[in-house]
Amino acid sequence: MSEVSARKPPNPPTMGVGGHLRALTLLGLPLMGGHLAQYAIGLTDTAMLGWYSVEALAAVTLASSYFIVLLLFGAGFAFAVMPMVAEAAAREDERRIRRATRMSLWLSALYGVLVMPLLWFSEPIFVALGQEAGVAADAGVYLRVAGWGIFPGLLVMVLKSYLGGLERAQAVLWITVLAAGANAFVNYLLIFGNFGFPELGLMGAAIASLLTQALSAAVALAVCLRRLPEHALMQNLHLPDWEMMGEVFRLGVPIGFTTLTEVSLFTASALMMGWLGAEALAAHGIAISLSGLCFMLHLGLSNAATIRVGNAVGRKDMDHLRRGSVVVTWLSLGLACSTAALFVLMPETLVGLFLSEDEPQREAILTMGVQLLAIAALFQLADGMQVIALGLLRGLLDTGIPMLIAGFGYWVVGIPVAYGLGLMAGFGGQGIWMGLVFGLTTAGALLMWRFWKLVLPREAAKAAEAG
Repeated sequence: MSEVSARKPPNPPTMGVGGHLRALTLLGLPLMGGHLAQYAIGLTDTAMLGWYSVEALAAVTLASSYFIVLLLFGAGFAFAVMPMVAEAAAREDERRIRRATRMSLWLSALYGVLVMPLLWFSEPIFVALGQEAGVAADAGVYLRVAGWGIFPGLLVMVLKSYLGGLERAQAVLWITVLAAGANAFVNYLLIFGNFGFPELGLMGAAIASLLTQALSAAVALAVCLRRLPEHALMQNLHLPDWEMMGEVFRLGVPIGFTTLTEVSLFTASALMMGWLGAEALAAHGIAISLSGLCFMLHLGLSNAATIRVGNAVGRKDMDHLRRGSVVVTWLSLGLACSTAALFVLMPETLVGLFLSEDEPQREAILTMGVQLLAIAALFQLADGMQVIALGLLRGLLDTGIPMLIAGFGYWVVGIPVAYGLGLMAGFGGQGIWMGLVFGLTTAGALLMWRFWKLVLPREAAKAAEAG
């Protein structure tokens, strides 16, 4: 161990609730904005293709759900970087920061190679899962182009986690805002054939998505190399660091499986909605897009919680850890109540943003979408609670047990209840979405219990040592 990494940094003065609130706001707002901008890329595809045709909207809903499962499972290696970098930064260990980031890039690239065939040959997979032949074919065409975005997409996630762990949240925000703007503009050109460009519809959205991912990767890499040259991330990148690779792997795989279980819960719900028909799948796509937009706020807070807990662990400051954890939980609760109110008070307006006025199926999709948003208001609280708990636990570098808890909540509770209520009991889309509520609530409660079960004994031991 180096002299720098062995040295224990001094604890900052004790911070009250107001101080934690300000610190979380300064760190969390740019991270929220970055996640919102990232999500806006998929949301733009959904909205613009909804204006183009319901068939294209159904296809991109299916394709995006499938792609995001594979992307976020691989992003476990990227998410592992954030708490590792935050803890190392608190100990001023630049070498560990560099090593962790490099090996995360290695593992992400290797993962992309392994899953690319699943993206290229997605159409027969969709057919085997019971999707309509036309929707499956369109989704497969989309992914043969957009699927290549797995490589720059994972690169961007690693570099943004690296910057986030160093509390360079403003850089994360502006990289993602640029990407979202570029995606919307290229979508406008290629989906509808504006300014002399060919009208490519679904294929235009796929090209726009791939170009956006590539641009984001180039900009993120340039920012990291220019603003943090002392870390020399690209120097000797070709050389493996097996010890650190193993550490990132052991932390990242459980994170990836945890994310996979949650995202696959929503993917399974999309598949079940697809069994109900294209209209139901389109309504699901709209409602899940709006719910996901609100989820990005909680995810930004969760990232801030990971960084703050990681810093507190690096400084061995248990009081800071406990107070900050309480404040971020209450912030998430307040956000959940606000977004739930929007879903209840103006559902027609929100769903209508995704549908053309002259769409023949508009009324049917609007009615179903409004019903789903009413249920989405219920799971805002549970969704916020589970992602905040996961962020807090990752700050403690605790990922194994949370993975098992998430698997239980999402797969043992969520999916069976969704299938039972939606398809067996005949409640349709509303029953499927109630399964989401049950799964998220179970996972959120158990994960939060796990966090405090770990923290309170540590705090008591620290207090006893001080006394």
